[in-house]
Amino acid sequence: MSGTPAPLYGLLLSGGASQRMRQDKAALDYRGEPQLLRAWRLLQAVTEQAFVSVREHQRGDALRATLPQIVDSYEAVGPVAGILSAQERHPDAAWLVLACDLPLLDNDTLRGLIDARDPQAFATVFASSHDGLPEPLCAIWEPRSHALLRQRYEDGSFCPRKALMQSNIVLLPAPGDALDNVNTPEERQAMQQRLESLA
Repeated sequence: MSGTPAPLYGLLLSGGASQRMRQDKAALDYRGEPQLLRAWRLLQAVTEQAFVSVREHQRGDALRATLPQIVDSYEAVGPVAGILSAQERHPDAAWLVLACDLPLLDNDTLRGLIDARDPQAFATVFASSHDGLPEPLCAIWEPRSHALLRQRYEDGSFCPRKALMQSNIVLLPAPGDALDNVNTPEERQAMQQRLESLA
């Protein structure tokens, strides 16, 4: 591999079923706009190109249809389907992979991740503030990660966090509460109250 880092593309994961929320998490409104669009703006500002990861039936969704998309080419087995699909679409790129349900995420957090990037590692990631384990859904996945993710997929292992735990990664300290996500109506209500108190 040459000394020039792979270009950094952005992948916004939006294909989840949102079963616990009982509605599309990407469309939830925080601070006056759907969180998908807020996350998209953050991602687009720090990467060379950015895409929204969708499942086939989401392609025409009004919220997602206006944005560049990468459609999952793998079965719906969680985030790894989107990551693998993006890696195969642009195999020479590194991917800043971002979940769409992080209402507290900010530009400074993403810039900190990018500044700490090691292109020779498998990935550059934050530790979770909850358990200290690698957080796969606000992380830079280098091209070299594809082979292991693909092998794990073929072996029936679909957890990207476990792939990180088995690999040479740069593990950064947790960025405060910036990666707190929202999965249930109760958590959404609590998050709305937090955001109102910060306003």
